[in-house]
Amino acid sequence: MRTSFLQHVPLGRRFFRALAPLYPAAFEAFDFSGYDLIVSSTTAWAKGIIVPAGAVHACYINTPSRFLFEYDRYVGRLGPGALARPAVAMLSAWDRRAATRPTAFIANSRNVARRVRTYYGRDAFVLPCPVDIDRFSVTTGGGEYFLVISRLLPYKRVDVAIDAAALAGARLLVAGDGPMLAPLRRRARGTAADILGWVPDEQITSLIAGAKAVIVPGEEDFGLVPLEAAASGKPAIALRRGGALETIVEGLTGEFFDEPSAASLAAVLRAFDARRYQPQRLREHAEQFAPQRFIARLRALLDEIVQRGEDGARRSVAGGAIPASGTERT
Repeated sequence: MRTSFLQHVPLGRRFFRALAPLYPAAFEAFDFSGYDLIVSSTTAWAKGIIVPAGAVHACYINTPSRFLFEYDRYVGRLGPGALARPAVAMLSAWDRRAATRPTAFIANSRNVARRVRTYYGRDAFVLPCPVDIDRFSVTTGGGEYFLVISRLLPYKRVDVAIDAAALAGARLLVAGDGPMLAPLRRRARGTAADILGWVPDEQITSLIAGAKAVIVPGEEDFGLVPLEAAASGKPAIALRRGGALETIVEGLTGEFFDEPSAASLAAVLRAFDARRYQPQRLREHAEQFAPQRFIARLRALLDEIVQRGEDGARRSVAGGAIPASGTERT
């Protein structure tokens, strides 16, 4: 593993957000001499790497840089407000320039591919994220609580899940850490919601096994948690937006609520009946996103991108986009 110069900045890990203006320079400084194919994975910075002339750069993009394009919605409540605007404008300009550099984009969902076209004016192949299904096994029983697994950031809307569980009189567990941990714990006081904070992977599998269903209260880029739940034979309840529309099959692997409000989610929680779902069918759905399938599709895509060459890949990939297997029913 090769790290950037930011690795040596004192207190860099603790105050990593404050170092954001230095991220472009850090990624541009990586040396890819001697490589003719580079694959990056990013939500923001890695697409801006500089590769040798003639090399192919395939960028697997999990989302365009939301904190630049929709600052107020996604992180505005965490930042210093107007004081950060000049830095955000500078990074936004760099981000658009960086988006012209990859030979081709591979999006983790059709949802993200649409954003790539909207924000960057480029098409993208679609290849869903892999799910480590071997971490999970189908379980029976449990069902004493609903479960949220999430980074605790404003746009994840964990507050909606807490308020909805209170309205529905349902027990809720929230596993995750982030800047909103303390505010969410305050919000959950006096309710049947427990904010667990950071939880190790082995405990996550146990929490899912004991859940009635997982809840995805905010709009997600892809929707990995519903697939991890399905690998355990558990359904999901999600906002009817974003990537969850590609990873949940309504009535078969989960349900949707229509508005990003506590009342809308609470209505689904009150009516939810886990007995409607067949654990083995949920597992079969998750297996469509197994890592070995992802690897095979990625290799085929990289071969196509290399064969097309830089000009052919940049012109358009719409005709060669790979559909998200197993999600055409949504």
